Amino acid sequence: MRRFGWMLILAAVYLCAPFFLLRQPSAPQAAPAPLPAATPAATPPPETPRPYRAVWVSYLEWQQMDFSTEAAFRAQTEQMLDKVAALGATVVLAQVRPFADALYQSAYFPFSHLCTGQQGQDPGFDPLEIWVTAAHARGLELEAWVNPYRVQQGQTPALCAQSPAVLHPDWVKTTDTGSYLDPANPAVRQYIADALGELCRNYAVDGVHFDDYFYPTTDPAWDADDYAAAQTSLTLAQWRTENVNALMQLCWQTVHGCGRRFGVAPAGDAAQCAAVQYSDAALWLRQPGYADYVMPQLYWGLQYTKNGDTSHSLARLAAQWAALPRSSEVALYAGLGAYRIGTGDGSDTPGEWQTGHALADQWRALQAAGIPGGGLYRYGSLFDGLPPADAERQALAKAWEK
Repeated sequence: MRRFGWMLILAAVYLCAPFFLLRQPSAPQAAPAPLPAATPAATPPPETPRPYRAVWVSYLEWQQMDFSTEAAFRAQTEQMLDKVAALGATVVLAQVRPFADALYQSAYFPFSHLCTGQQGQDPGFDPLEIWVTAAHARGLELEAWVNPYRVQQGQTPALCAQSPAVLHPDWVKTTDTGSYLDPANPAVRQYIADALGELCRNYAVDGVHFDDYFYPTTDPAWDADDYAAAQTSLTLAQWRTENVNALMQLCWQTVHGCGRRFGVAPAGDAAQCAAVQYSDAALWLRQPGYADYVMPQLYWGLQYTKNGDTSHSLARLAAQWAALPRSSEVALYAGLGAYRIGTGDGSDTPGEWQTGHALADQWRALQAAGIPGGGLYRYGSLFDGLPPADAERQALAKAWEK
């Protein structure tokens, strides 16, 4: 019996031991490291890729907008994006850095003069944040359109003390058309790329978009000092091209590091891209690491003819771009010149831009040429332009339904 009692006691100790152990104070645990600040999320990619149908919203549109109060600006933004969404577009290309200044809060660039009339003056709200939020609420993606080099057009805007051109005057070169950040300066390239990183980290943009403003001149004297200092065996043209390529690579890496896409809209003639602006768009198309899409600006009609020359007709240019070697990682789109509606493109065979279906015809021609998407330049020409624009929108919306 005593043996049985001891067995009961041992069993009880065995069964209860885990509970006593659970109650023992554990060694102090280190506090978890704070999580890094989250990058605002862009629109999640759909399972089936959406068609790329973009509308450019330029600084010319900002000039017509009411920045007097946040409420007025927001209301106008929502009205504009309602129209873009109703057209069937999927992407807005909003020009948020037109003159080395910004339509958003930045440590790199001052607020744009377009907000208040004075560069560097805070409008009291964040225009880009309003546009991103309103675009996403309507199922639209928004890419931040950035002009990488341009500082002034002529003498406009008047530069504030916070302008990088004022802070770093050695970064700036001028032409008779305005002033520009020096494409040959590595510090300039790094500054532009770092500012894109800031933009992508602070805003839920879906991508970054460059236009065709690269080298502003072919004058050999413009950067002769830089070229001599480089002590390179490259020709001037090759050296300038490499400077632009270096910027494109750095910006692509920066934007991709933030999980966003990076695209570019070079001039419509690939040969002129290389010879006039030193932008090797053919390279960017065939080799990954420069851009996720290339969207040449094909701003002429299908029937464009000048003195018997049809080389700049949209039909011929689209075929030339489509025939270029292309990486499977780089998409080819095309920009269409909605600003030609009602006014024409200077062709010797006028009338195409008066039909009310020029853009729809051009869009179908792009599809037939193997170019699946594109953009329309620009919002004001589509919605605030000449009378043919109404018919153009209706015809285009039908083309986009298919």
